[in-house]
Order: sequence, then C-alpha cells, then structure tokens
Amino acid sequence: AVGSGREAGEPVGSFFIEGAALNGLGEFICHPHYCHRNPPIDARGRKTRLSCARRSFPLRVRAVAAMSAAMSKNEEQVLVVKREFFDGLGSFQGLCRKVDDYLPAFMKKENNFFVPRSAAEEDPSLKQIIPYAVFRHGGRILHYTRGAKSGEKRLVAKSSIGIGGHVNDTDECQHFDQATYHNAVKREISEELRLGGGFTERAVALINDDSSEVGRVHLGIVHIVDLENDSVSAGEKAIAELGFATRADLLARRDAFETWSQIVLDGLDELDVF
Repeated sequence: AVGSGREAGEPVGSFFIEGAALNGLGEFICHPHYCHRNPPIDARGRKTRLSCARRSFPLRVRAVAAMSAAMSKNEEQVLVVKREFFDGLGSFQGLCRKVDDYLPAFMKKENNFFVPRSAAEEDPSLKQIIPYAVFRHGGRILHYTRGAKSGEKRLVAKSSIGIGGHVNDTDECQHFDQATYHNAVKREISEELRLGGGFTERAVALINDDSSEVGRVHLGIVHIVDLENDSVSAGEKAIAELGFATRADLLARRDAFETWSQIVLDGLDELDVF
C-alpha cells in the first residue's frame, strides 16, 4: 500500500496486507497468515479460524495514498500495445513499409490500451504508439529543432523531420479504431503547427529502434503529409528553427538529426514518396 513501506501481499506479523489501500481511503483488510504456526485452539481441541479485521492507515499514509491516486488519475494517459503482441506480428529493426500488417491490428480495441505516460516510459514490455508525420511541399521537406520545452527531454536540441506525439485517451470516442487514430493524428498536427492551407496525410511505414533507451519503449507510424502551400509556423515552443530543405541538404547534416529522422531520411527511396 502506498506510503506503508509494504507491498500488497507482504506478510506483516501474522497478517497479509490486502490489495491497494482501497483507493487511498486509508483502510485495508487484515487476513490471518494461512500458515500460522500456532493457531488458537477451542475448548474441543480444534484449531479455530481467525477472523478478518479491518485496520486503518495512519493519517499521513492516507494523505500520501490519496495524493498518489489523484496524480495517477490526472496524469497523461498514452496509447500502448504489448511488446509481445508486436513481436507476434513480426518485430523488426528500422523501417517497415508493411503498414497494413500492423496498424489495423494495433487499432483493434482488444489489442491496445491506455496507461500513465510515466509508467510507459520506463516499461519496455509496452510500446507507445507515436504518429510521426513528415511534411513535404514542392520537393522540399519540413524540418525543425526540438526546443527545451519538448515533451521528450532525451531528444532536446536534436533536429527532426517528424511532427507527432502520443495518442491520448482524450482522442478516444466510443471505440478506438483507424478512423479515430487518424483523427488523433490530425489533432496532433493542428496543435504543433499553424498551417496556411489544407493538407492530405497517409500512413506509409513504421519505425522501430530497439538500439536506444527512447526507441525501446516507442513505435513510430510514419505519415506523409502533402501541403497545399509552404505557409507553416510553429504552434508550440518545443518547435524551433522551422523551415524547408531538400532531402540532399538534410542528408548533408544527417548526424544532427534524431535517430527516427535518420531512419526516414535513409529510407525515402524505399518508401517511394519523393
């Protein structure tokens, strides 16, 4: 239980702590240790069953438990799939063009779920689904530098050609499917950029990079976004030095880019989209 210094199910004397502190209400059920060596004996010489008892945590512990529950409830919830499910479909390293072999399966309700972001970032048994949109106009690619306000601190100051972020539970309607997913992609674009015209988008590939700490807990869905014009400005402080450049210019400074952008730049010929 939170703040008690004990894990659920850990023996305390002759008792076990029950479950999760009843959602921070400060109470738990004490069950007699099932292997109690000296159980009470009744008048007939028979072992008696110990009854359960209700106990209360100290006020300080209750406050910590309630605070922890509230923080978890208010924390950003992000869309994930289990790593073992991804492996079952066929895991890979780098870029994979077979979007239709993965995305429809990921978007089935029984295969995805939401967890607190802080937990997902530290759990390699989960893969966070990250739309990664690459914008193009007139044969040039949009690029930028991740500023200090970036949500992923491990990528600050890195150059990138990918706009995107986590899919949150606020994106979910009655059920989460591919249509809902694409709406989430459009929502993310509208939050991060200010576009002076319309656009079309389509998913063309997936990115997986298990060679880095960041990559092991994320799975990218690459979207190509075709812009009506090049009127684009940043919608968030996390996006700095925004501009367009040719692929050749970007490859000339490839080492300045984050790993996912390097993977996409290297694979553009394979994707046959430029």
